[in-house]
Formats: sequence, structure tokens, C-alpha cells
Amino acid sequence: MSTGDGTGQEGEYGRAAKRLKTEERATEAEEREEGEEELEEGEDSDTGSLPGNGESAAADNRARWSASQRGGGGGGGGGRKDNGEDSHRISPSPVVHVRGLCEAVVEADLIDALEKFGPICYVMMMPFKRQALVEFSAAESADRCVSCGAKEPVYIAGQQAYFNYSTSKRITRPTNADNPNSGNKVLLLSIQNPLYPITTDVLYTVCNPIGSVLRIVIFKRNGIQAMVEFESIQCAQKAKAALNGADIYAGCCTLKIEYARPTRLNVIKNDNESWDYTKPYLVRRDRGKGRQRQAILGEHPSSYSDNSYGPPCPLLPLPGNSRYKLNSVDIPDMVSYPLPQSSSSYSGHAPSSVAMVSGLHPSKMNCTRIFNLFCLYGNIEKVKFMKSVPGTALVEMGDEYAVDRAITHLNSIKVFGKRLNVCVSKQHAVIPSQVFELEDGSSSYKDFAMTRNNRFSSAGQASKNIIQPPSAVLHYYNVPPCVSQDHLLKLCTEHDVPGFVKYKMFDAKPSSKTISGLLEFDSKTDAIEVLTVLNHYQIRIPNGSNPYTLKLCFSTSSHL
Repeated sequence: MSTGDGTGQEGEYGRAAKRLKTEERATEAEEREEGEEELEEGEDSDTGSLPGNGESAAADNRARWSASQRGGGGGGGGGRKDNGEDSHRISPSPVVHVRGLCEAVVEADLIDALEKFGPICYVMMMPFKRQALVEFSAAESADRCVSCGAKEPVYIAGQQAYFNYSTSKRITRPTNADNPNSGNKVLLLSIQNPLYPITTDVLYTVCNPIGSVLRIVIFKRNGIQAMVEFESIQCAQKAKAALNGADIYAGCCTLKIEYARPTRLNVIKNDNESWDYTKPYLVRRDRGKGRQRQAILGEHPSSYSDNSYGPPCPLLPLPGNSRYKLNSVDIPDMVSYPLPQSSSSYSGHAPSSVAMVSGLHPSKMNCTRIFNLFCLYGNIEKVKFMKSVPGTALVEMGDEYAVDRAITHLNSIKVFGKRLNVCVSKQHAVIPSQVFELEDGSSSYKDFAMTRNNRFSSAGQASKNIIQPPSAVLHYYNVPPCVSQDHLLKLCTEHDVPGFVKYKMFDAKPSSKTISGLLEFDSKTDAIEVLTVLNHYQIRIPNGSNPYTLKLCFSTSSHL
């Protein structure tokens, strides 16, 4: 498949991913690290400092920032000017940094609330941080917005928001740089925290009620992204406004949307990862022996009133203004997304929560290290190495969706010089039979069902995990404050894994009993090996009663 302008889709994906990372770095100057929640000595920080909140703005700085806004309520913005914080005295800019947004806010809510200050050119959502950047056509409009927010409460989707000038003068976007109001009928969707499979049917069900969808292409190389081509630029604009920042499913599969570079998509087959709705004769093609994901919504939906896919899950109330939805009496004011069904996720297999992993290093991989790597994508119940097939193990996970996430992000990665092959197993459970001793002396079978290190044991805990593909930057947390950069480097040396090349420790609250930060490595492979070996390492401190459990995960940052 290739885009209409002759550029390969994988190349477009690479540019899109790079562009997203560049824009995230552009906002880095405006964000500081949020401190850890208070913990008893040695207690695991299961609820704090995960990628979704640990790498967002500092809580104490945010509190001071918000207080300064409130303090200006009676003094014409004096609170903002007299708070003594030079870091907040940012020069005026047409781009406004918005904080304090509620979880359910979408781009349309910001437009409805802020367009009274002046025409808005572009909005970039940062849903996990509950923040956004809003670019006005004129600096005067941005000034009215910031000044008004300092004098009186401004509510967005029913919740008070806080405003300051952005350090950026313009939001970077791929479309016509000379025309800030330009758009494109092809949207680039980045699906963040994809706990459930994303297929063309899912995206069609989500997007088509807003504007007529012509083609969809999904990429799954470094995370999950998709390009959706609409019938017109107007349809794409409506979809971007209504869906940017929304969750496909409650608490996960969050959409971050921007305009794509190509103006047309070229689809050569209709399946779960690409579909041309103008050419229904492009039937699904057999993928041979490889796995094939079945759409969680069943076959291509014939209508939106059909309830055969299970009970609807209303997540996204569309604004009453008709500009955000099709002019049709058949389209409801609420977009309903069917819940994931417990049907087969793969053709030829009944639903299975067991993954088969082959290509494991015979002397460096064991049950614990498999757990350390796979626990980032779902709960691990049991791990068993197969005696009849050397270098192969069965991993029983919490559900088939966890297996799908592990396959999506871990298949074909290199660990200790060997490339992993991760696929769904025909087995439905791991049975502790034929237990033997591995080369490192550990058992070939281990039960992890009761371990506290599982990160998806409750809905609240699972929602704090950001599903992230392997990267060269690791996020570390739950580390005692006495542990320094040198201590961490020494830890890498002692366990014969690559050392990091850059180190960053986040600012923590004075009362915090743990610290967190980022470690950058020379390569993604180095980071994977360090995480596999040191994740959940027990750090003991002098005179400490309980050890601290070092926790690692892949960071959303591309570099430090």
C-alpha cells in the first residue's frame, strides 16, 4: 500500500511518528515532572509516577501555577505578575497553554469555550496530561484569553481551566505552513494506551457518524496509528474537532488527531488494517500461516442501529452545534462505541490468553525475566519453558487482549542478540508439567498470579499504565531518594547489562519517599535488555526494614 502522492505508507508513518515526538518536545519547556505520591518505606508506587502521570507537569509547580491564576481573580491578573515566579513570566504568544482539563474533554469543547476570544487556528490535545495548546489567529485574542482566565473562572466542559502563554509561537503541523487555517481531508490518528485491538471496523464505527469515511489505513510498527480519509475537508475538520482527545473505550484507546501529510490514501486490499469503502470488491486476502486478527465488532457494520455487536457504550457526547456532525436525522447526538466482545481474536483459534514466545536466549532468559518484559502489557499468571522445544516458553496472561498487546509490541524485537517470535498459543492455560532446571539454575515454571508486581490487577491500576512500544528511554520509579546516578550505573555493571548514556531525575515533593526519572540508552535493544534484567530489582538501603522495588517501563519520551 502506498499513499496517493507516491510516498510509502511506512515512510509516512515514520515521518508522522517523528513529527509527533517533535511536537511533544516543543511543549517540554512548559512541563515539569509530577512528584510521587507519599509512600511508606519500601512500598511499591503502584499508583504514582507511571508514564501517564509521572512524566507530566510537576504537581507542586502546577499547584503554584494554578494558585497564581486564582490569585489574580481580584487583582486584574496581579496574582500572575506578583507571585515571584520568573518561570511563569512568559512573553505573549498567539499560542495559549491550557491546563486543568477534565478527562472527557475533546477539541470541540475548547473551541466552543474559547472562540469567544477570537478565531482559533489550531488545537493540539495532550489528553493524558489533561492539557492542550490552542493557537489563535491573532496575539490579541490569546491575550484576551489569558487575561480573562486570570480575572475570572473560565469553564471548559464544565470544569475550570487555567491559561498561560505558550513558549511556542506556533503549533507545528504538517499542512500548508503559509496558511494557518489550511486543512486536509486525511487525518492522522494516534491511538494512545491501546488496551483493546484497533481495526478498520472500530475506526469506521468511530469516525463515520461525524463525516463520511472513504478509506482507512492502520500502522502498527512503533505503536498504533491510522490515517483516515474523509469525503471532504469539512468532514475531516468536524471529525478532528469532535474526536480529538476522546476515548474509544472507557479510560483507554485515547485518540490524538492531527492532519496527515498525504491528500489521498491508496488501499489495495480490504482487511482489518486497511479498507477502501468506495471499493467493496477488494475482498480480504488470506495471509497464509501468519496470524490474522478478527475485528472485535464483527464484520463490516451495515448500519449503526444494529445492536448485534453487544450493548453500546456511550462515551462521546457530541456538541449540540450541528457543525460537528452530519446533517442527517439518522445520526444520534451520542456516538456509541460497542464494547469489546469475548470472541475469537484470531482466525483459526478460539480465544486464548496464552502467548507462545520463541527465540529466547538459552542462558540469559528465565521465567522472571519474561515476566519483567511482558508485564508491561498485561497481568502475567504463569510462565513455563517447554522442554521439548528449547528456547520456547508459554506465557499465560490475564486475557486475550493482553496477549494481543504483547504480540503487537514485542514480536520481532531483539533480546540478548536473539529475535523473539511472539504469537497466540493453541493452549488455553499453562499447566505446570515437566518442570526442569534452566541453564541459570532457576525453575522452568513459575506462577505469578499473586505477585504485587502485576500492573493490571484493577481497573484503576490498569488505567495508569500507558501502553508503549519499546524505546531507547526507560522511565524508572519507586526508587529511594538516596540512590544516585552512580548507584544506578553500578547496578547495570553488576548485572552485566549496558549502562545508560543520559540520566534525568524528576523533581519530587519534599515529603516524597521515592524518586523517579528517565534513563536514555544507546539503542532500543540496550533499553530492552536492562528492563528485562533490572525491572522489579529489590533495592535495600542501610537501616531500612523493607526493600524498594525498582520499577521500569518504556518512556513516551524519544530522548533526553
